[in-house]
Amino acid sequence: MSTEQNASASIVSTAGLAPLLTVLIWSGNTVVTKASAGLISPGSISFYRWLLAFLVLIPFVGRAAWRNRSLLRQHWLKLATLGALGMVIYQSLAYEAAKTTSAVNMGVTIALMPLLSTVLAGLLAGEKLTVASLAGGTISLIGLVYLTSQGDPMRLVNGGFHIGDGLMIIAVLSNALYGVMLRRWAMPLPMWQQLFWQIGFSTLLLIPIFLMGDISPITTANLPLILYAAIPTSLLAPLCWMIGIQRLGASRTSLLINLLPIVVAALAWALLGEQLHSYHAIGGALALIGVGLGLHKPRAKNDPADDESWETEEA
Repeated sequence: MSTEQNASASIVSTAGLAPLLTVLIWSGNTVVTKASAGLISPGSISFYRWLLAFLVLIPFVGRAAWRNRSLLRQHWLKLATLGALGMVIYQSLAYEAAKTTSAVNMGVTIALMPLLSTVLAGLLAGEKLTVASLAGGTISLIGLVYLTSQGDPMRLVNGGFHIGDGLMIIAVLSNALYGVMLRRWAMPLPMWQQLFWQIGFSTLLLIPIFLMGDISPITTANLPLILYAAIPTSLLAPLCWMIGIQRLGASRTSLLINLLPIVVAALAWALLGEQLHSYHAIGGALALIGVGLGLHKPRAKNDPADDESWETEEA
C-alpha cells in the first residue's frame, strides 16, 4: 500500500470514530426511550432535551456565537433548515410513527438511510456514486431486514402498510437530507457554533409541538432520562455526526447507522437480559460486511474534504 493510501486509511479510521461514538450514544438513547414510556410524553422530552442542551452551550459557545452574529444573519435560514431536518422532523415523526407501525418496519426503514444518503449525496452534494457504497448499503440493508424481521422477511409483507410507515419514510428522508445539505452548505462557522444555532432554532420550532401535546412535568423519575437525552444524545452525538459527515461524506457516514441495531441488541443482552438468536448473528454479520465494504474507499489525493475545517472554537 502506498504512502497516500496509508494516509487515506488513517484519515478514514480516525474520522470514523466520531460517527461511531454517535451510534453508541444513540444506542444508549434507545434504552432511554424505552424507559421513558409512561414517565414523560414524547413532545415533552423532545422539547426539554433540546432546551437544556441549548442552555448548557450558552456559557461555552454563546459569547463566540454572538461575536459571529453577522455570519448568523447570512446563514440563519440554512442553520434553521438543518435544525428542522435533523432535530425536529426526524425525531417528531419517528415518535408519531411508533404509534401506528411496528418496530420491525421502523428498523427496516431506518436501514434505508445509507442508500438514500448515497443517492442524495450524488445528486445534491457532488459525491461520487461508487459500486462500493451502493453494494455496501444494499448488503447492510439485507442484513438488517433479516435481523429486524427475526429471520422471517415475510413478516414485513404480512404486516401490511401503515400510516406510521409513511411517516418513517419521510423521517428517514429528512435525516438523510440533513447530512447531505450539511455537507453541501459549507458555512464559515466552527462546528460548535453551527450546532449551537441548529439547536437554538430546533428548540423554537419544538415550542408549538410541546404546547399542543401532553405536557409532562420534570420529576425525579424522568430527570435522569432527560439529562441523558440532553447532554450525550443532543450535544455530543450531533457534533460527532457532523464531524463524520465533513470528513467522510454523507453517504459513507450514514452507513454507520446500520450498526445501531447490532449495538442495541448487544446492550439489550448485556443490560436487560434479552436473548440473542441466530438471526442476530446472521443479520448483524451482513450489516457489518456492508458497512466495511462501503467505508473501504481510498480517499483521492487532495480531496477537498480533507481541507475542510472541523475544529471547534473556544468561547
